[in-house]
Amino acid sequence: METIKRILQDKISERIESGKVILLFGARRVGKTVLMRELIKTFKGKTMLLNGEDYDTISLLGERSISNYKHLLEGIDLLAIDEAQNIPDIGSKLKLIVDEIDGIRVIASGSSSFDLLNKAGEPLVGRSTQFHLNPFSQKEIDQIENALETKRNLESRLIYGSYPEVVTLESFERKTDYLRDIVGAYLLKDILAIDGLKNSGKMRELLRLIAFQMGSEVSYDELGRQLGMSKNTVEKYLDLLSKVFVIYRLGAYSRNLRKEVVKAGKWYFYDNGIRNAIIGNFNPLAVRQDVGALWENYLISERIKMRYNRTQAKEFYFWRTYDNQEIDLIEESSEKLSAFEFKWGDKKPSAPAAFTTAYSDASFEVINRNNYLDFIL
Repeated sequence: METIKRILQDKISERIESGKVILLFGARRVGKTVLMRELIKTFKGKTMLLNGEDYDTISLLGERSISNYKHLLEGIDLLAIDEAQNIPDIGSKLKLIVDEIDGIRVIASGSSSFDLLNKAGEPLVGRSTQFHLNPFSQKEIDQIENALETKRNLESRLIYGSYPEVVTLESFERKTDYLRDIVGAYLLKDILAIDGLKNSGKMRELLRLIAFQMGSEVSYDELGRQLGMSKNTVEKYLDLLSKVFVIYRLGAYSRNLRKEVVKAGKWYFYDNGIRNAIIGNFNPLAVRQDVGALWENYLISERIKMRYNRTQAKEFYFWRTYDNQEIDLIEESSEKLSAFEFKWGDKKPSAPAAFTTAYSDASFEVINRNNYLDFIL
């Protein structure tokens, strides 16, 4: 199987500078280690790769002294540390390394923005650049697929998602097993480790509820009642889930018109396969009731990946009025406002009247299976 080059690889390479730290975030198994090895392979200079989950690495970096680090890193041009969030005081240690060792460059990866930013963020102010690695985008998968294969594989993307290993596995059975393993072995482990949470059962229940309400407005009070926990705890758990790159929130778009919903939020999954593994449903689309939600989640996530990989600054929202006129996605930049409605079938509704009246300068487009590739590539 040929290697799929990540779009971010060249952008990260350009930012590897002496006296600076690259922080590479992303969920477990999205390919951070593979990307790090590729960056090392193309780097002109002497490199060292360490693993933060290895006790020897923790021991090597344990003594936070200039003399220790100068001895350890003598002649090294690029230091790469995978799973760096496992190393105590990693931020202070990296600051000392880049401040005191002339010419050294550092890349540190972590599977939790909460962990690595908490441990590295403050000491590295002004010394670091952050990147977020997602599951494969369709643009990246295009390296190994032709147009006919992409069309045939659309159903697989909606059901099994785009984690690197899932894309390369041949059988649906193996894809299913792999996704179940990720959810069981990594996902909850990461979340529980972050905050010393004891109640994995409640976290799993919350994830399932969010998975079933994917793309719908979520009431924290209602979730709290269903789970027997406070609204504040629900919000805290959802925040943690976003910080390990499982889910993300879209807020409601408004310029404060009285009839627009402003406080609501919708939650989506970074990857359809993870969502389906959480609810234990890998059935084909023909027998599913949630095809519209899967389509919406896939398109929004792919659009966010596309914009991020291009380093295009956009803000994403949904839009709704209190009388239930609604638009699936609003994309805002400094130049323009764009509205998108997603349809699995061939319907082409017009923009809601309230929206066109309030935002006459905005564009509106219906995205379906005939034009979706133009939207995500």
